[in-house]
Amino acid sequence: MVKYRNITKACVLALFVSLGLNVNSYALEKVDKAPDFSLPGQQGTVNLSHQAGKVIYLDFWASWCGPCHQSFPWMNQMQSKYRSKGLEVIAVSLDGKTEDARKFLAQVPPGFTVAFDSKGYTPRLYGVKGMPTSFLIDRNGKVLYQHAGFRPADREEIEKQIKTALGEIR
Repeated sequence: MVKYRNITKACVLALFVSLGLNVNSYALEKVDKAPDFSLPGQQGTVNLSHQAGKVIYLDFWASWCGPCHQSFPWMNQMQSKYRSKGLEVIAVSLDGKTEDARKFLAQVPPGFTVAFDSKGYTPRLYGVKGMPTSFLIDRNGKVLYQHAGFRPADREEIEKQIKTALGEIR
C-alpha cells in the first residue's frame, strides 16, 4: 500500500509540473551555495565540486517523466551551444532502478553529464518537489535560478538565465 501511495504522489507532482501549476517550494534560495554531491555516472563518478569555475545547469529527472522527455533534446542543444563558454549540463536521474534510466538514455542519448541517484538523496538536499526541476549554479557554486517543470514556453527564459550567468547578457 505504501508503495502505491508513493507512486501516486510522484505522479500527481509530475502532473502538476507538466501542467505548469506552481509547486515551487524549494529549500534553497538564490545565492545559497549549491550542495556538493558525488554520484555514480554514465562516464564514472560525478562530483559537483569538480565543476568549479563553470556555470552548471543541474537537472533532476526520471525516465517516466513526460516533460523530462521534452527537456533532453533542449539540454543537448544548450550544452552544445554554450559548452565553449563554460556551461556544463548535469542531469541527475532519480529512477529507482538505474536500468530504467539507461533504457531512456539509449533512446535519447545525452550530450552532457548524467548521474544516477536511485536512493533520492541529492534531490532532498536541493528541496526538489517535482520533475523535472533544474538549478542554475554560477561559477562560484551559488544558486542563481531554479525552475520546476519544462514546457516549450520555458525555453527562452531559461536560456536567457544561462546567457546571463555566462556573462553574455548584462
